[in-house]
Amino acid sequence: MATHVIHVEVVGRDRAKLQKFYADAFGWGLDTNNPDGYGMYREASGLTAGIGKSQDGGAGHVTFYVHSDDPKGTLAKVEKLGGKVIMPLTQVAPETTIALFADPEGHVVGLM
Repeated sequence: MATHVIHVEVVGRDRAKLQKFYADAFGWGLDTNNPDGYGMYREASGLTAGIGKSQDGGAGHVTFYVHSDDPKGTLAKVEKLGGKVIMPLTQVAPETTIALFADPEGHVVGLM
């Protein structure tokens, strides 16, 4: 079952400018110690945020990720309700699997 928002991602053309903006606006301490300089923010509640450069160099977007105990079941339900799987379940770290889908109007949402 999908339960709660667990991650928010902001990407755009100028990673450093976006990271400074969100760090200053919300007091977020960002960890950028990784190969791509992707800024990670973590709350004690488990909510995380990531700020980085858009992969296609475009204007960017904001995506929210919802935790799901049954991501395959959630994706099947999404498709039944008129959504479309954009990225199938993909393991991105030993403890993290994600997927992306579009709602019936094309808004992209992630599962984690």
